[in-house]
Amino acid sequence: MRGCTSRRRIELRGLSYSLLVSALGAASRGPVLFLHGFAGGADDWSGVMERLASEGCGSIAVDLPGHGSTGAPEDADRYTAVSVVRDLTEILDALGVPSAHWLGYSMGARLALRAALDVPDRVRSLILESASTGIVDADARRDRVERDLALARDIEGLGIEWFVAHWEAQPIFRTQHALGVDVLDAQRARRLRQRPEGLARALRGLGQGAEQDLTSRLASVRVPTLILAGELDPPYLAHAERLASGISDSERLVIDGAGHNIHLERPEPFGRTLAARLARVESARFVPARTHA
Repeated sequence: MRGCTSRRRIELRGLSYSLLVSALGAASRGPVLFLHGFAGGADDWSGVMERLASEGCGSIAVDLPGHGSTGAPEDADRYTAVSVVRDLTEILDALGVPSAHWLGYSMGARLALRAALDVPDRVRSLILESASTGIVDADARRDRVERDLALARDIEGLGIEWFVAHWEAQPIFRTQHALGVDVLDAQRARRLRQRPEGLARALRGLGQGAEQDLTSRLASVRVPTLILAGELDPPYLAHAERLASGISDSERLVIDGAGHNIHLERPEPFGRTLAARLARVESARFVPARTHA
C-alpha cells in the first residue's frame, strides 16, 4: 500500500483544513490521527505514515490551525484547545472514522490528551510523544504567556526567516545538530513555508501558557496510553513520569539517543515502537513495554 498518501481539504465553519490521508479505505488496522508540534505540519509524518500503510494501517495527519496549508483565521477562538479538538472530531466524521488512535507530538500531544478527556469515545488509544500536561505553577504559567506573546509579536514583526533561525537555536533542539544535512534542510524548508501570522495566532491560543493544565484530570483518562520521551530530553522525561503516574492504563517508554523530536531523530525505533503498540492495542493483548528502546 505504499504511495497511497493523498492531500485532502475539509471546510469547517469557514476554516479550511488541509490533511494527508494514507491507506484509509484499504487498511485493516487503525487509523492513526497524527498531530504535529508547533511550527510543524502534516508532512512531518509522511515517512511513518508510509510505513504504517505498508503494514496495513491507515492514518490521517492534519495541518493544525495557522500551520501548513490550513487556514489562519483572525478569530482567536479557532485556536483554543476546545475548538481544535471539536474540529478534529468533525474531520473524523467527514472521513467516516468513528474513532482513531490519537498520536500527538509536543503541542499536538496536549491536544490528543485533551481529546481523551473531552471526547473519549473518539479515542481508541493515545500515543503521547514528548508530552506535558501543561504548566502547573500559576506564576510560571503567567511568565510563559508573556514570553509566548512576545515571541508572537516578533514572528509577526521580524518574519519567518528570523523565526526559523530563532526556533532552531533553542537548547531543546540541540540534539538535532547531529542529524544529517538532508534531514535538517528538509525540516527547515517545511518551516520556512509557514506563515508568520498563522504561527503567531496559533502560539497565542495553543502555547503551553495559554492551555489549561490537565494534571488534575489525568485519572479520568480511560484509554490505553503510551508515553514516549527521549533519553536526551530531561524536562520531558519528568513530564513523562508525571503522565504515567496519573494515567492508570499507561506505559512509559524512553527512546535511547533521542531528544525532543523522537520521530525525526530516531525514526526507525519510533516507527517500530508505534507499529508494535498498535498491534498490541488492536489485539487487546498487552505486553508491558521495556523501559528503553
